[in-house]
Amino acid sequence: MDRDTEAALARQGRLTALVIAGSMLIWIVAQALGPALLLPGRYALLVDFAVLAALIWAFVNIYQIWRKRQSAQGKEQG
Repeated sequence: MDRDTEAALARQGRLTALVIAGSMLIWIVAQALGPALLLPGRYALLVDFAVLAALIWAFVNIYQIWRKRQSAQGKEQG
């Protein structure tokens, strides 16, 4: 695998990691602040769905990274 491809995959992996960590941090803060601010439960559900969407996006990205690495390794061997 060439350096440009490695760098692109590394960037994509870092972005995915930041999305996972950031969405979990937002979820934890929202779960703590919601009851403290006496927010209705529907706002907690909205945050839950937004974080779920972010995690689904992250898992799709992880799958794409894995496929690209598998494809690049296959080209090196074949």
